[in-house]
Amino acid sequence: MRITPFAIERYFALHEFTARHVLSCSDCEALTLAEVLALADVETRARWDALRLAYTESQGHPLLRREVAGLYPAVEPDEVLEVVPEEGILLVMHALLEPGDHVVATWPGYQSLFQVARDLGCEVTPWRPAEDRGWRFEVDDLRAALRPTTRLVVVNFPHNPTGALPTREELVRLAALVGENGAFLFSDEMYRWLEREPGDLLPSAVELSRRSVVLGGLSKSLSAPGLRVGWLVTHDATLRQQLAVAKDYTTICGSAPSEVLALAILRARDEIFARNRARIRANVAAFDAFVERHRGLLGWTPPAAGPVAFVRLAAREGAAAFCRRLVEEAGVMLLPSTVFDYGDAHVRVGLGRASLGDGLSALEGWIAQRA
Repeated sequence: MRITPFAIERYFALHEFTARHVLSCSDCEALTLAEVLALADVETRARWDALRLAYTESQGHPLLRREVAGLYPAVEPDEVLEVVPEEGILLVMHALLEPGDHVVATWPGYQSLFQVARDLGCEVTPWRPAEDRGWRFEVDDLRAALRPTTRLVVVNFPHNPTGALPTREELVRLAALVGENGAFLFSDEMYRWLEREPGDLLPSAVELSRRSVVLGGLSKSLSAPGLRVGWLVTHDATLRQQLAVAKDYTTICGSAPSEVLALAILRARDEIFARNRARIRANVAAFDAFVERHRGLLGWTPPAAGPVAFVRLAAREGAAAFCRRLVEEAGVMLLPSTVFDYGDAHVRVGLGRASLGDGLSALEGWIAQRA
């Protein structure tokens, strides 16, 4: 399998840890170790204090899998496989796809959600949203994209980079349509639980179809990307076995410290979810006011869910050149739409971090100097 360079990650590798202000991250404000240990219950803290840095169970710690299973109705711990989130995408596509298969994927999106399939020799049809309708993904467009050879449909809701979220009825129709076509549904739900209000939470794909596999993790909605803990959930026993066999060639097992810290975080999840939703609401309001002050340059649809937005940029030099000058001259990082292979007129903005205000002040000062 050839490996195509990952444009988004290569861009972050250049700027994420050198720019003074990172305005394009898709995660939420990261927890500190002290915060996690303060959240830990008595059992989890005792496990942390007695932790041995040994190998762990390849499927994941039983207590951790039990907590993950509790996130989904009618899911058993044995239906959960712990993975590194990015690893999960690779495992699913290697397990399900063969050269010549057809795949439909939400687009623009996180590159590995379609690129791994392409590099395996599959044909990928993008499922595009309508920007003029608030980045709406039309289920009828998905229907038109399906073929008899469609093996996999890949969706990511809440959506990165647009913040789009279907209605409950649309999601149910989507899952039924994929099942009727005989395909598998791969649902990247890394941003789940970051809806504007808790009542906006949609069913997980694993609740809607037995021919589905769900990717979740701590990196986005649970503020712990540095732990590298994620999971795959599926009712399909054959697929679970294929995923476990493939994992023996990647990470084999998880990190013992990460598993215990993940257990503490999952047991305190409601508090963390609420904190992150509140920060995103405040940041959406702050960025909306910023857009109003710069209407000639920026236009946007606030995200329906999640910590990112795809913002239209009316810069004559294009988004890529604008972002390059911005990071070089002001130390402010934005992500241009070129890394999503989606033209040169948008930027992704991250709304999950406490530092948004400082970054916007630096951006505003740089814009004023250019005027």
